[in-house]
Amino acid sequence: MKKVFFLAISAIIGLASCKNNAPQQEAWVNNALDIASYQLKTTASEIADSAKLPRSIWTGYTTDFLVSQLERDAKSFQNSLWANPSADKLGQRRLCGIYDWTSGFFPGSLWYLYELTGDNELKEQAIKYTNLLNPVRYYKDTHDLGFMINCSYGNALRLAPNDTIKNVLIETADNLCLRFDPKIGCIRSWDFGHWNFPVIIDNMMNLDLLFSASKLTGDNKYREVAITHAQTTLKHHFRPDYTSYHVVSYHNDGTVESQGTHQGKNDASAWSRGQGWAVYGYTACYRETQDTLFLQQAVSIANMIMERVKTEDLIPYWDFDAPAGKDTPRDASAACVTASALLELSTLVPDGQKYFDYAEQQLKSLSGKGYLADKGKNQGYILEHSTGSLPHGSEIDTPLNYADYYYLEAMKRYVDLR
Repeated sequence: MKKVFFLAISAIIGLASCKNNAPQQEAWVNNALDIASYQLKTTASEIADSAKLPRSIWTGYTTDFLVSQLERDAKSFQNSLWANPSADKLGQRRLCGIYDWTSGFFPGSLWYLYELTGDNELKEQAIKYTNLLNPVRYYKDTHDLGFMINCSYGNALRLAPNDTIKNVLIETADNLCLRFDPKIGCIRSWDFGHWNFPVIIDNMMNLDLLFSASKLTGDNKYREVAITHAQTTLKHHFRPDYTSYHVVSYHNDGTVESQGTHQGKNDASAWSRGQGWAVYGYTACYRETQDTLFLQQAVSIANMIMERVKTEDLIPYWDFDAPAGKDTPRDASAACVTASALLELSTLVPDGQKYFDYAEQQLKSLSGKGYLADKGKNQGYILEHSTGSLPHGSEIDTPLNYADYYYLEAMKRYVDLR
């Protein structure tokens, strides 16, 4: 009897010891998640009857400011400028419909925050806003279906699985594959503009949807499209220093028509978010294929980013080649995408600690006073100071829903690794 008693006591002491030795969440992480929860719950409540989703805050521009950033004559970009919003819109929350390329990020943010906190109110809101996107499963007019559906329904499948979700993901992947041209070896990005067959580096982010569809169906056709797209992009999107063009257009025979930019400073510059899309995309491709060519590309891009970003807080300017100065807009969204990618990359290579450390510093900067919103401010968004498309005068120095999404994804990866 004594022996049983002492064994029981020992077990209790052991469990208590394990509990006391469990790693405690860092204060800055707790603070960030507390603010994020307040902001997203507030937003979800305030727009509940709109049948829309939050995208950003309306901002304006002056031509003189754009000239100072682009360092070229206004005549070279005036025809591509979006109209300034009306005065009554400035500073107000900008909403979008379900067919906007950013529509999946708000429900995806709710899913990540639910996963990080266990708060069922966030789960309920995530389900509600994810279900809004159900009609997108029939949409065929964009390459951004991965952003729209994988970020929303893809996270729902992990955290609240059912057969309906699987069908949405598979149907959407089928529609994405319709944009693939086997002669060119890529998924077509845009259906507008002067290009013959434009492919943007952002498109690397939509490949995860195809990898998921292959796993759900057992059909390798989705996987093969994703791999071919990644291989073709690797050949033509990158310069010798591993910076990426934003847009590469192809002739119908698969030869390159042009290499340039649409949202960066100029055709030869390194648009910040594009570099983030690139390192994220090739890290994910290696995860799914174990093809070391993709890993080498991800490592080379990561090293380039760490070398090129010169800001003290590691939050890049909107373009790596933008004129450095106190008025030059940052792009927090680029930092969030990069941090999330580097955290995953850190688990895939022997010297991964340097990527973890870099991402950790980025997350701490983003979670500080300069970027993390105060509760009840910033129109309900989590982060400030992102840039959408400066050459078009669009969403300059404003919160963006995809900055919030990749910030929370990076925080989830960080918490898991810690």
